[in-house]
Amino acid sequence: MSNATQRPLSQLGLTARGGSDPLIHGLATDSRKVSEGFLFAALPGSQVHGARFVPMALELGAAAILTDVDGAALIADQIGDDVALVVVEDPRQSLSGAAALWYGAHPDTMVAVTGTNGKTSVATFVRQIWEALGHAAINVGTTGIEGAWSHPLHHTTPDPITLHAALAEAAEAGITHAAMEASSHGLDQRRLHGVHLAAAGFTNFTQDHLDYHETFDAYFAAKASLFRSVLPEDGVAVINMNDERGVEMRAVAAAKGQEVLTVGLGLGDLALVGTRYDASGQDIRFTWHDTPHVVRLNLIGGFQAENVLLAAGLVIASGEAPNDVFMVLPQLATVRGRMQLAATRDNGATVFVDYAHTPDAVATAIQALRPHVIGRLIAIVGAGGDRDTSKRPLMGAAAHKHADMVIVTDDNPRSEDPDAIRAAVMGGAPGAHNIGDRAEAILRGVDMLQAGDALIICGKGHESGQVVGDQVLPFDDVEQASMSVAALDGRLA
Repeated sequence: MSNATQRPLSQLGLTARGGSDPLIHGLATDSRKVSEGFLFAALPGSQVHGARFVPMALELGAAAILTDVDGAALIADQIGDDVALVVVEDPRQSLSGAAALWYGAHPDTMVAVTGTNGKTSVATFVRQIWEALGHAAINVGTTGIEGAWSHPLHHTTPDPITLHAALAEAAEAGITHAAMEASSHGLDQRRLHGVHLAAAGFTNFTQDHLDYHETFDAYFAAKASLFRSVLPEDGVAVINMNDERGVEMRAVAAAKGQEVLTVGLGLGDLALVGTRYDASGQDIRFTWHDTPHVVRLNLIGGFQAENVLLAAGLVIASGEAPNDVFMVLPQLATVRGRMQLAATRDNGATVFVDYAHTPDAVATAIQALRPHVIGRLIAIVGAGGDRDTSKRPLMGAAAHKHADMVIVTDDNPRSEDPDAIRAAVMGGAPGAHNIGDRAEAILRGVDMLQAGDALIICGKGHESGQVVGDQVLPFDDVEQASMSVAALDGRLA
């Protein structure tokens, strides 16, 4: 690892009350991971303040505590003269800065993308373009760290200690380019601060995560903070102008003094002006500063063309020659769990798996698949438990409006009653088939397929588990679809 084994507190951008400057041996936000000489970040939480765990951190040898005013009040009688106390207004941001200084190196060229939908596809396409241009590249996000160096992650945007440790290790492994997904949670919790970005992108803004952000304004503000607080003034903002909040996001970037590169359908610096679909992909016509280009994409769905152009914009914004970028676009491959062709029946009917788990994403996915299908389009949808309840009937309504047939099934019910969740989704999809067991739902959907039809399984995408209660049961939509086709077409030995 590239970080020093010990470093004075002051070299992490932190100043302790009383001026003490102990040598720090490591960083932790989990008191159970503290060792002798560590800095423990006691962060405010939604249910309990991290200061409650300071006694354990001290017992394990913490040399310094980072917290806010409320945290300092909770531990006022617990901190001795031998422990440095750092009190700041925003301890999450200070921790991110400290983690960046502690671990030091990260890939030389980094970009990030935010938005409700499309982050994983855009980040992965950016990485694939860089790789095609000869760079050692990774993408960081929902599917972990993928590319020339891989590493598992538990969050789309990991905590700053995990993030900067991984980026430092990637840099040591020779990675020069990295594309990150910037989730609203990660941005709200300042996890990306300390990462130096060359460019940042905005895909779209629709309903999601209101269980966390509570209001659309708070949700949008979290997304906008990528440009307002993380991307430096000399960075380039790449904005999808087809989204109704694109104008607002462009204004945020312009107010910061950032150069703005616009992308859109029929408008923008990089504009999609025509598409021709077939069963295996699409030919797209676009303009770059009014100069036309035609490219073949072996990708299903019109929205994927938009994702590709946003990715191309980010790569151009990070320093690559536009024509070099456009030449490698035909090499792009489907992102795992994103409009992925999972199986094909003997009669030619196809089964796709997509991560669509918001009403807008479901509608977009079904509409995007429609031009590639000459028969019926069957959709499987569900909704997760312990999450935004208001979107459940909207999920059903989106599928009901755009698909020819709908199956409602379980999708990570977690601690809630799956029957009640499905009933809420069914409220927006009258006449839909209610099949709780996800494996049975997929089998039934595959069995309905006639020549020319297509089935799209929405919700879980790349995920390999189904969360029921407090258990994660093995379940993979792609694998289940393939098994169902094999069973029904007599391919099993």
